[in-house]
Amino acid sequence: MRVMGRETRSIRLSSEGGRAPVPEVLDQTRLPHEVRFVRLESAGDAERAIREMWVRGAPLIGATAAYGLALAARADPSDAELAAAAERLVGTRPTAVNLGWAVQHVLDRLAPLGEPEREKAAFEIAAALADADVALCRAIGEHGESLLRRLDHVSGRNRPLQILTHCNAGWLATVDWGTALAPVYRAHRSGLPVHVWVSETRPRNQGAALTAWELAGESVPHTVVPDNASGHLLRTGRVDLVLTGTDRTTAAGDVCNKMGTYLKAVAANDCGVPFYAAVPGPSIDWSLGPGEADLIPIEERADEEVSEVRGYAVGLGQSSVRITPAGTPVANFGFDVTPARLVSGLVTERGVCEASPDGLAGLYPERAFPEGSKS
Repeated sequence: MRVMGRETRSIRLSSEGGRAPVPEVLDQTRLPHEVRFVRLESAGDAERAIREMWVRGAPLIGATAAYGLALAARADPSDAELAAAAERLVGTRPTAVNLGWAVQHVLDRLAPLGEPEREKAAFEIAAALADADVALCRAIGEHGESLLRRLDHVSGRNRPLQILTHCNAGWLATVDWGTALAPVYRAHRSGLPVHVWVSETRPRNQGAALTAWELAGESVPHTVVPDNASGHLLRTGRVDLVLTGTDRTTAAGDVCNKMGTYLKAVAANDCGVPFYAAVPGPSIDWSLGPGEADLIPIEERADEEVSEVRGYAVGLGQSSVRITPAGTPVANFGFDVTPARLVSGLVTERGVCEASPDGLAGLYPERAFPEGSKS
């Protein structure tokens, strides 16, 4: 996607001064005020990038972890060190299922190889995984664009299609294109008039800081609104579709996404507005069936994300200010779960389906549970 008019990816390989290539990531904690790419020189750097949210979004976290294992293989390709690095990487963020999936994918591919072969193979596997994510997101964009065009035809309104999103599910959350924003980008580029209502997404403001920055780079019309304004927009008919991403979706169609997604789904359901989630195959947790959404580990993050607000001051740069009384207890849950009954459909790389075991089984028959079984 475009950064200051140039095409790039959220993670890419960099070879400076003839040195061995290392992954380079866009530090999202500096956006939208500063564009800075950071080289990851070791598996520890990859862990820090994920934990401190230089990178975020389930698909991008998975790609970064894959490169983290490649860096571990460069330092020490032994089984013991790779297993230890894998455990540390998986422990950085518990909710996004792509993280564990990507790490296990690399480990499985490296296991039969001799130690001298592992570094080269690990970088090739990580690069292939990143390329596959781009292709997957591009396919989500194609299927999602068709959905947007159908909804635009049905709405019959003489105005741009109005889309409400939450958090950031654009290219910054993936390697490129994004999940929930991929259909928006395709529709915009192909001439379908769209407008995006960008929910700010407290407490880290990924909507206000990241989604708005992305949309501006693509010249997509958009408006940032406070999280609590979403219900008003829905009730007053200013939204045609709610479209979000996911960090983990169960095999039953329950969608775990950034905190606040459930409230939007409830309001959309009450107002008769369709609610869709863009779901890449690697974000589906096939081990969780009907009634098991509460088994998803919900990340609890630092108090400071709620008790303080981070922003940019002219002449001072980025800084934080406290907004709660000193010592006030804070709870900071990172994600919530939207039950499948509130989800109009899932947009995947294989097509759009009902948010149900049967709907997902129709697109992923090789992963469907046998009747009466979960495994």
